[in-house]
Amino acid sequence: MDHAIASILFFCLLAPAQAQINPDNTLGAESSRLTPNVLINGVNADQIDGGALRGSNLFHSFTQFNINDGQRVYFGNPAGVQNILTRVTGEQASNILGTLGVNGTANLFLINPNGILFGKNASLDVRGSFVGTTANAVQFGNQGIFSATNPQAAPLLTINPSALLFNQINQNAAIQNNSIALAGQDLEGFDAIGLRVPDGKSLLLVGGNVSMDGGQLNAFGGHIELGGLAEAGNVNLLWNGDNLSLGFPENVTRADVSLTNQARVSVTGAGGGNIAVNARNLEILEESVLSAGIAQGLGTPETVAGNITLNAIGEMVIGSGSEIGNVVYWGAKGNGGNISIDSGNFLLQEGAYL
Repeated sequence: MDHAIASILFFCLLAPAQAQINPDNTLGAESSRLTPNVLINGVNADQIDGGALRGSNLFHSFTQFNINDGQRVYFGNPAGVQNILTRVTGEQASNILGTLGVNGTANLFLINPNGILFGKNASLDVRGSFVGTTANAVQFGNQGIFSATNPQAAPLLTINPSALLFNQINQNAAIQNNSIALAGQDLEGFDAIGLRVPDGKSLLLVGGNVSMDGGQLNAFGGHIELGGLAEAGNVNLLWNGDNLSLGFPENVTRADVSLTNQARVSVTGAGGGNIAVNARNLEILEESVLSAGIAQGLGTPETVAGNITLNAIGEMVIGSGSEIGNVVYWGAKGNGGNISIDSGNFLLQEGAYL
């Protein structure tokens, strides 16, 4: 993968110099409203209310959506809302440099076809699952779509989202995670850093190209999935209870995924955590790590760890010092999961671990 191109994409994502959260007028009387200085979890934050309520789904729409370093922005979570879907209809990527959260338990979808950057101090404060995507629309079965590139008032979309639509590909759009913010403690009592969803929940980043430059992702005992499309196509959203995974059809053209500079993806927990990557080319370089399995002191003899599933139709490179591990750690009980690799060309460099 060309790191020069990745660097260009990174600086393109940084283009908006000032953080702005600007609701558009596509939802009419149901437009989003930003209220500053709301006390959330004992600290002042900006809260986003309003939006179009359809069954258990709440829809928001913005021309720009950026969060400054140190800024805390939360979506209000009315009773009964299970999914909050936020689209960006303007032409700029979203820079998430502070805290993005939900003041409740709903799943959060951030949809920006121009790209999403999570800065080094970015954090998630959610109690549900999180999906960040450069798709231009989200499909709701046969009920219709919620589109960022052809925005209209939200129709009667009351069921769970069923697919991410990439019908208008922006070749400069990407998702980049650089977050190394403190994120509480893991199940072994060590500091967790990076973007984190609650234990057992899902964290999905669906581009365009997806890159992690030293950033980290955590869903202990949950599900983390990375992938994207380089040409028009759809990616299915699969539901297991209120948790999410992705279904990539065989005929789509996938984008690239890269982990560099000690990036880390971890689902290690009491068992059952899964990591999946669907890419054209996949690079895990510079002491980067994918970690699954049963954490120290956890599990039972019947516990079965989850799986790591890597699928790259082009080239997959695991660089020196990098590691893919699905381990039953010291003092843990249970059975390890699987590591499944499917690649057109697989290279495990000297000093890499599998």
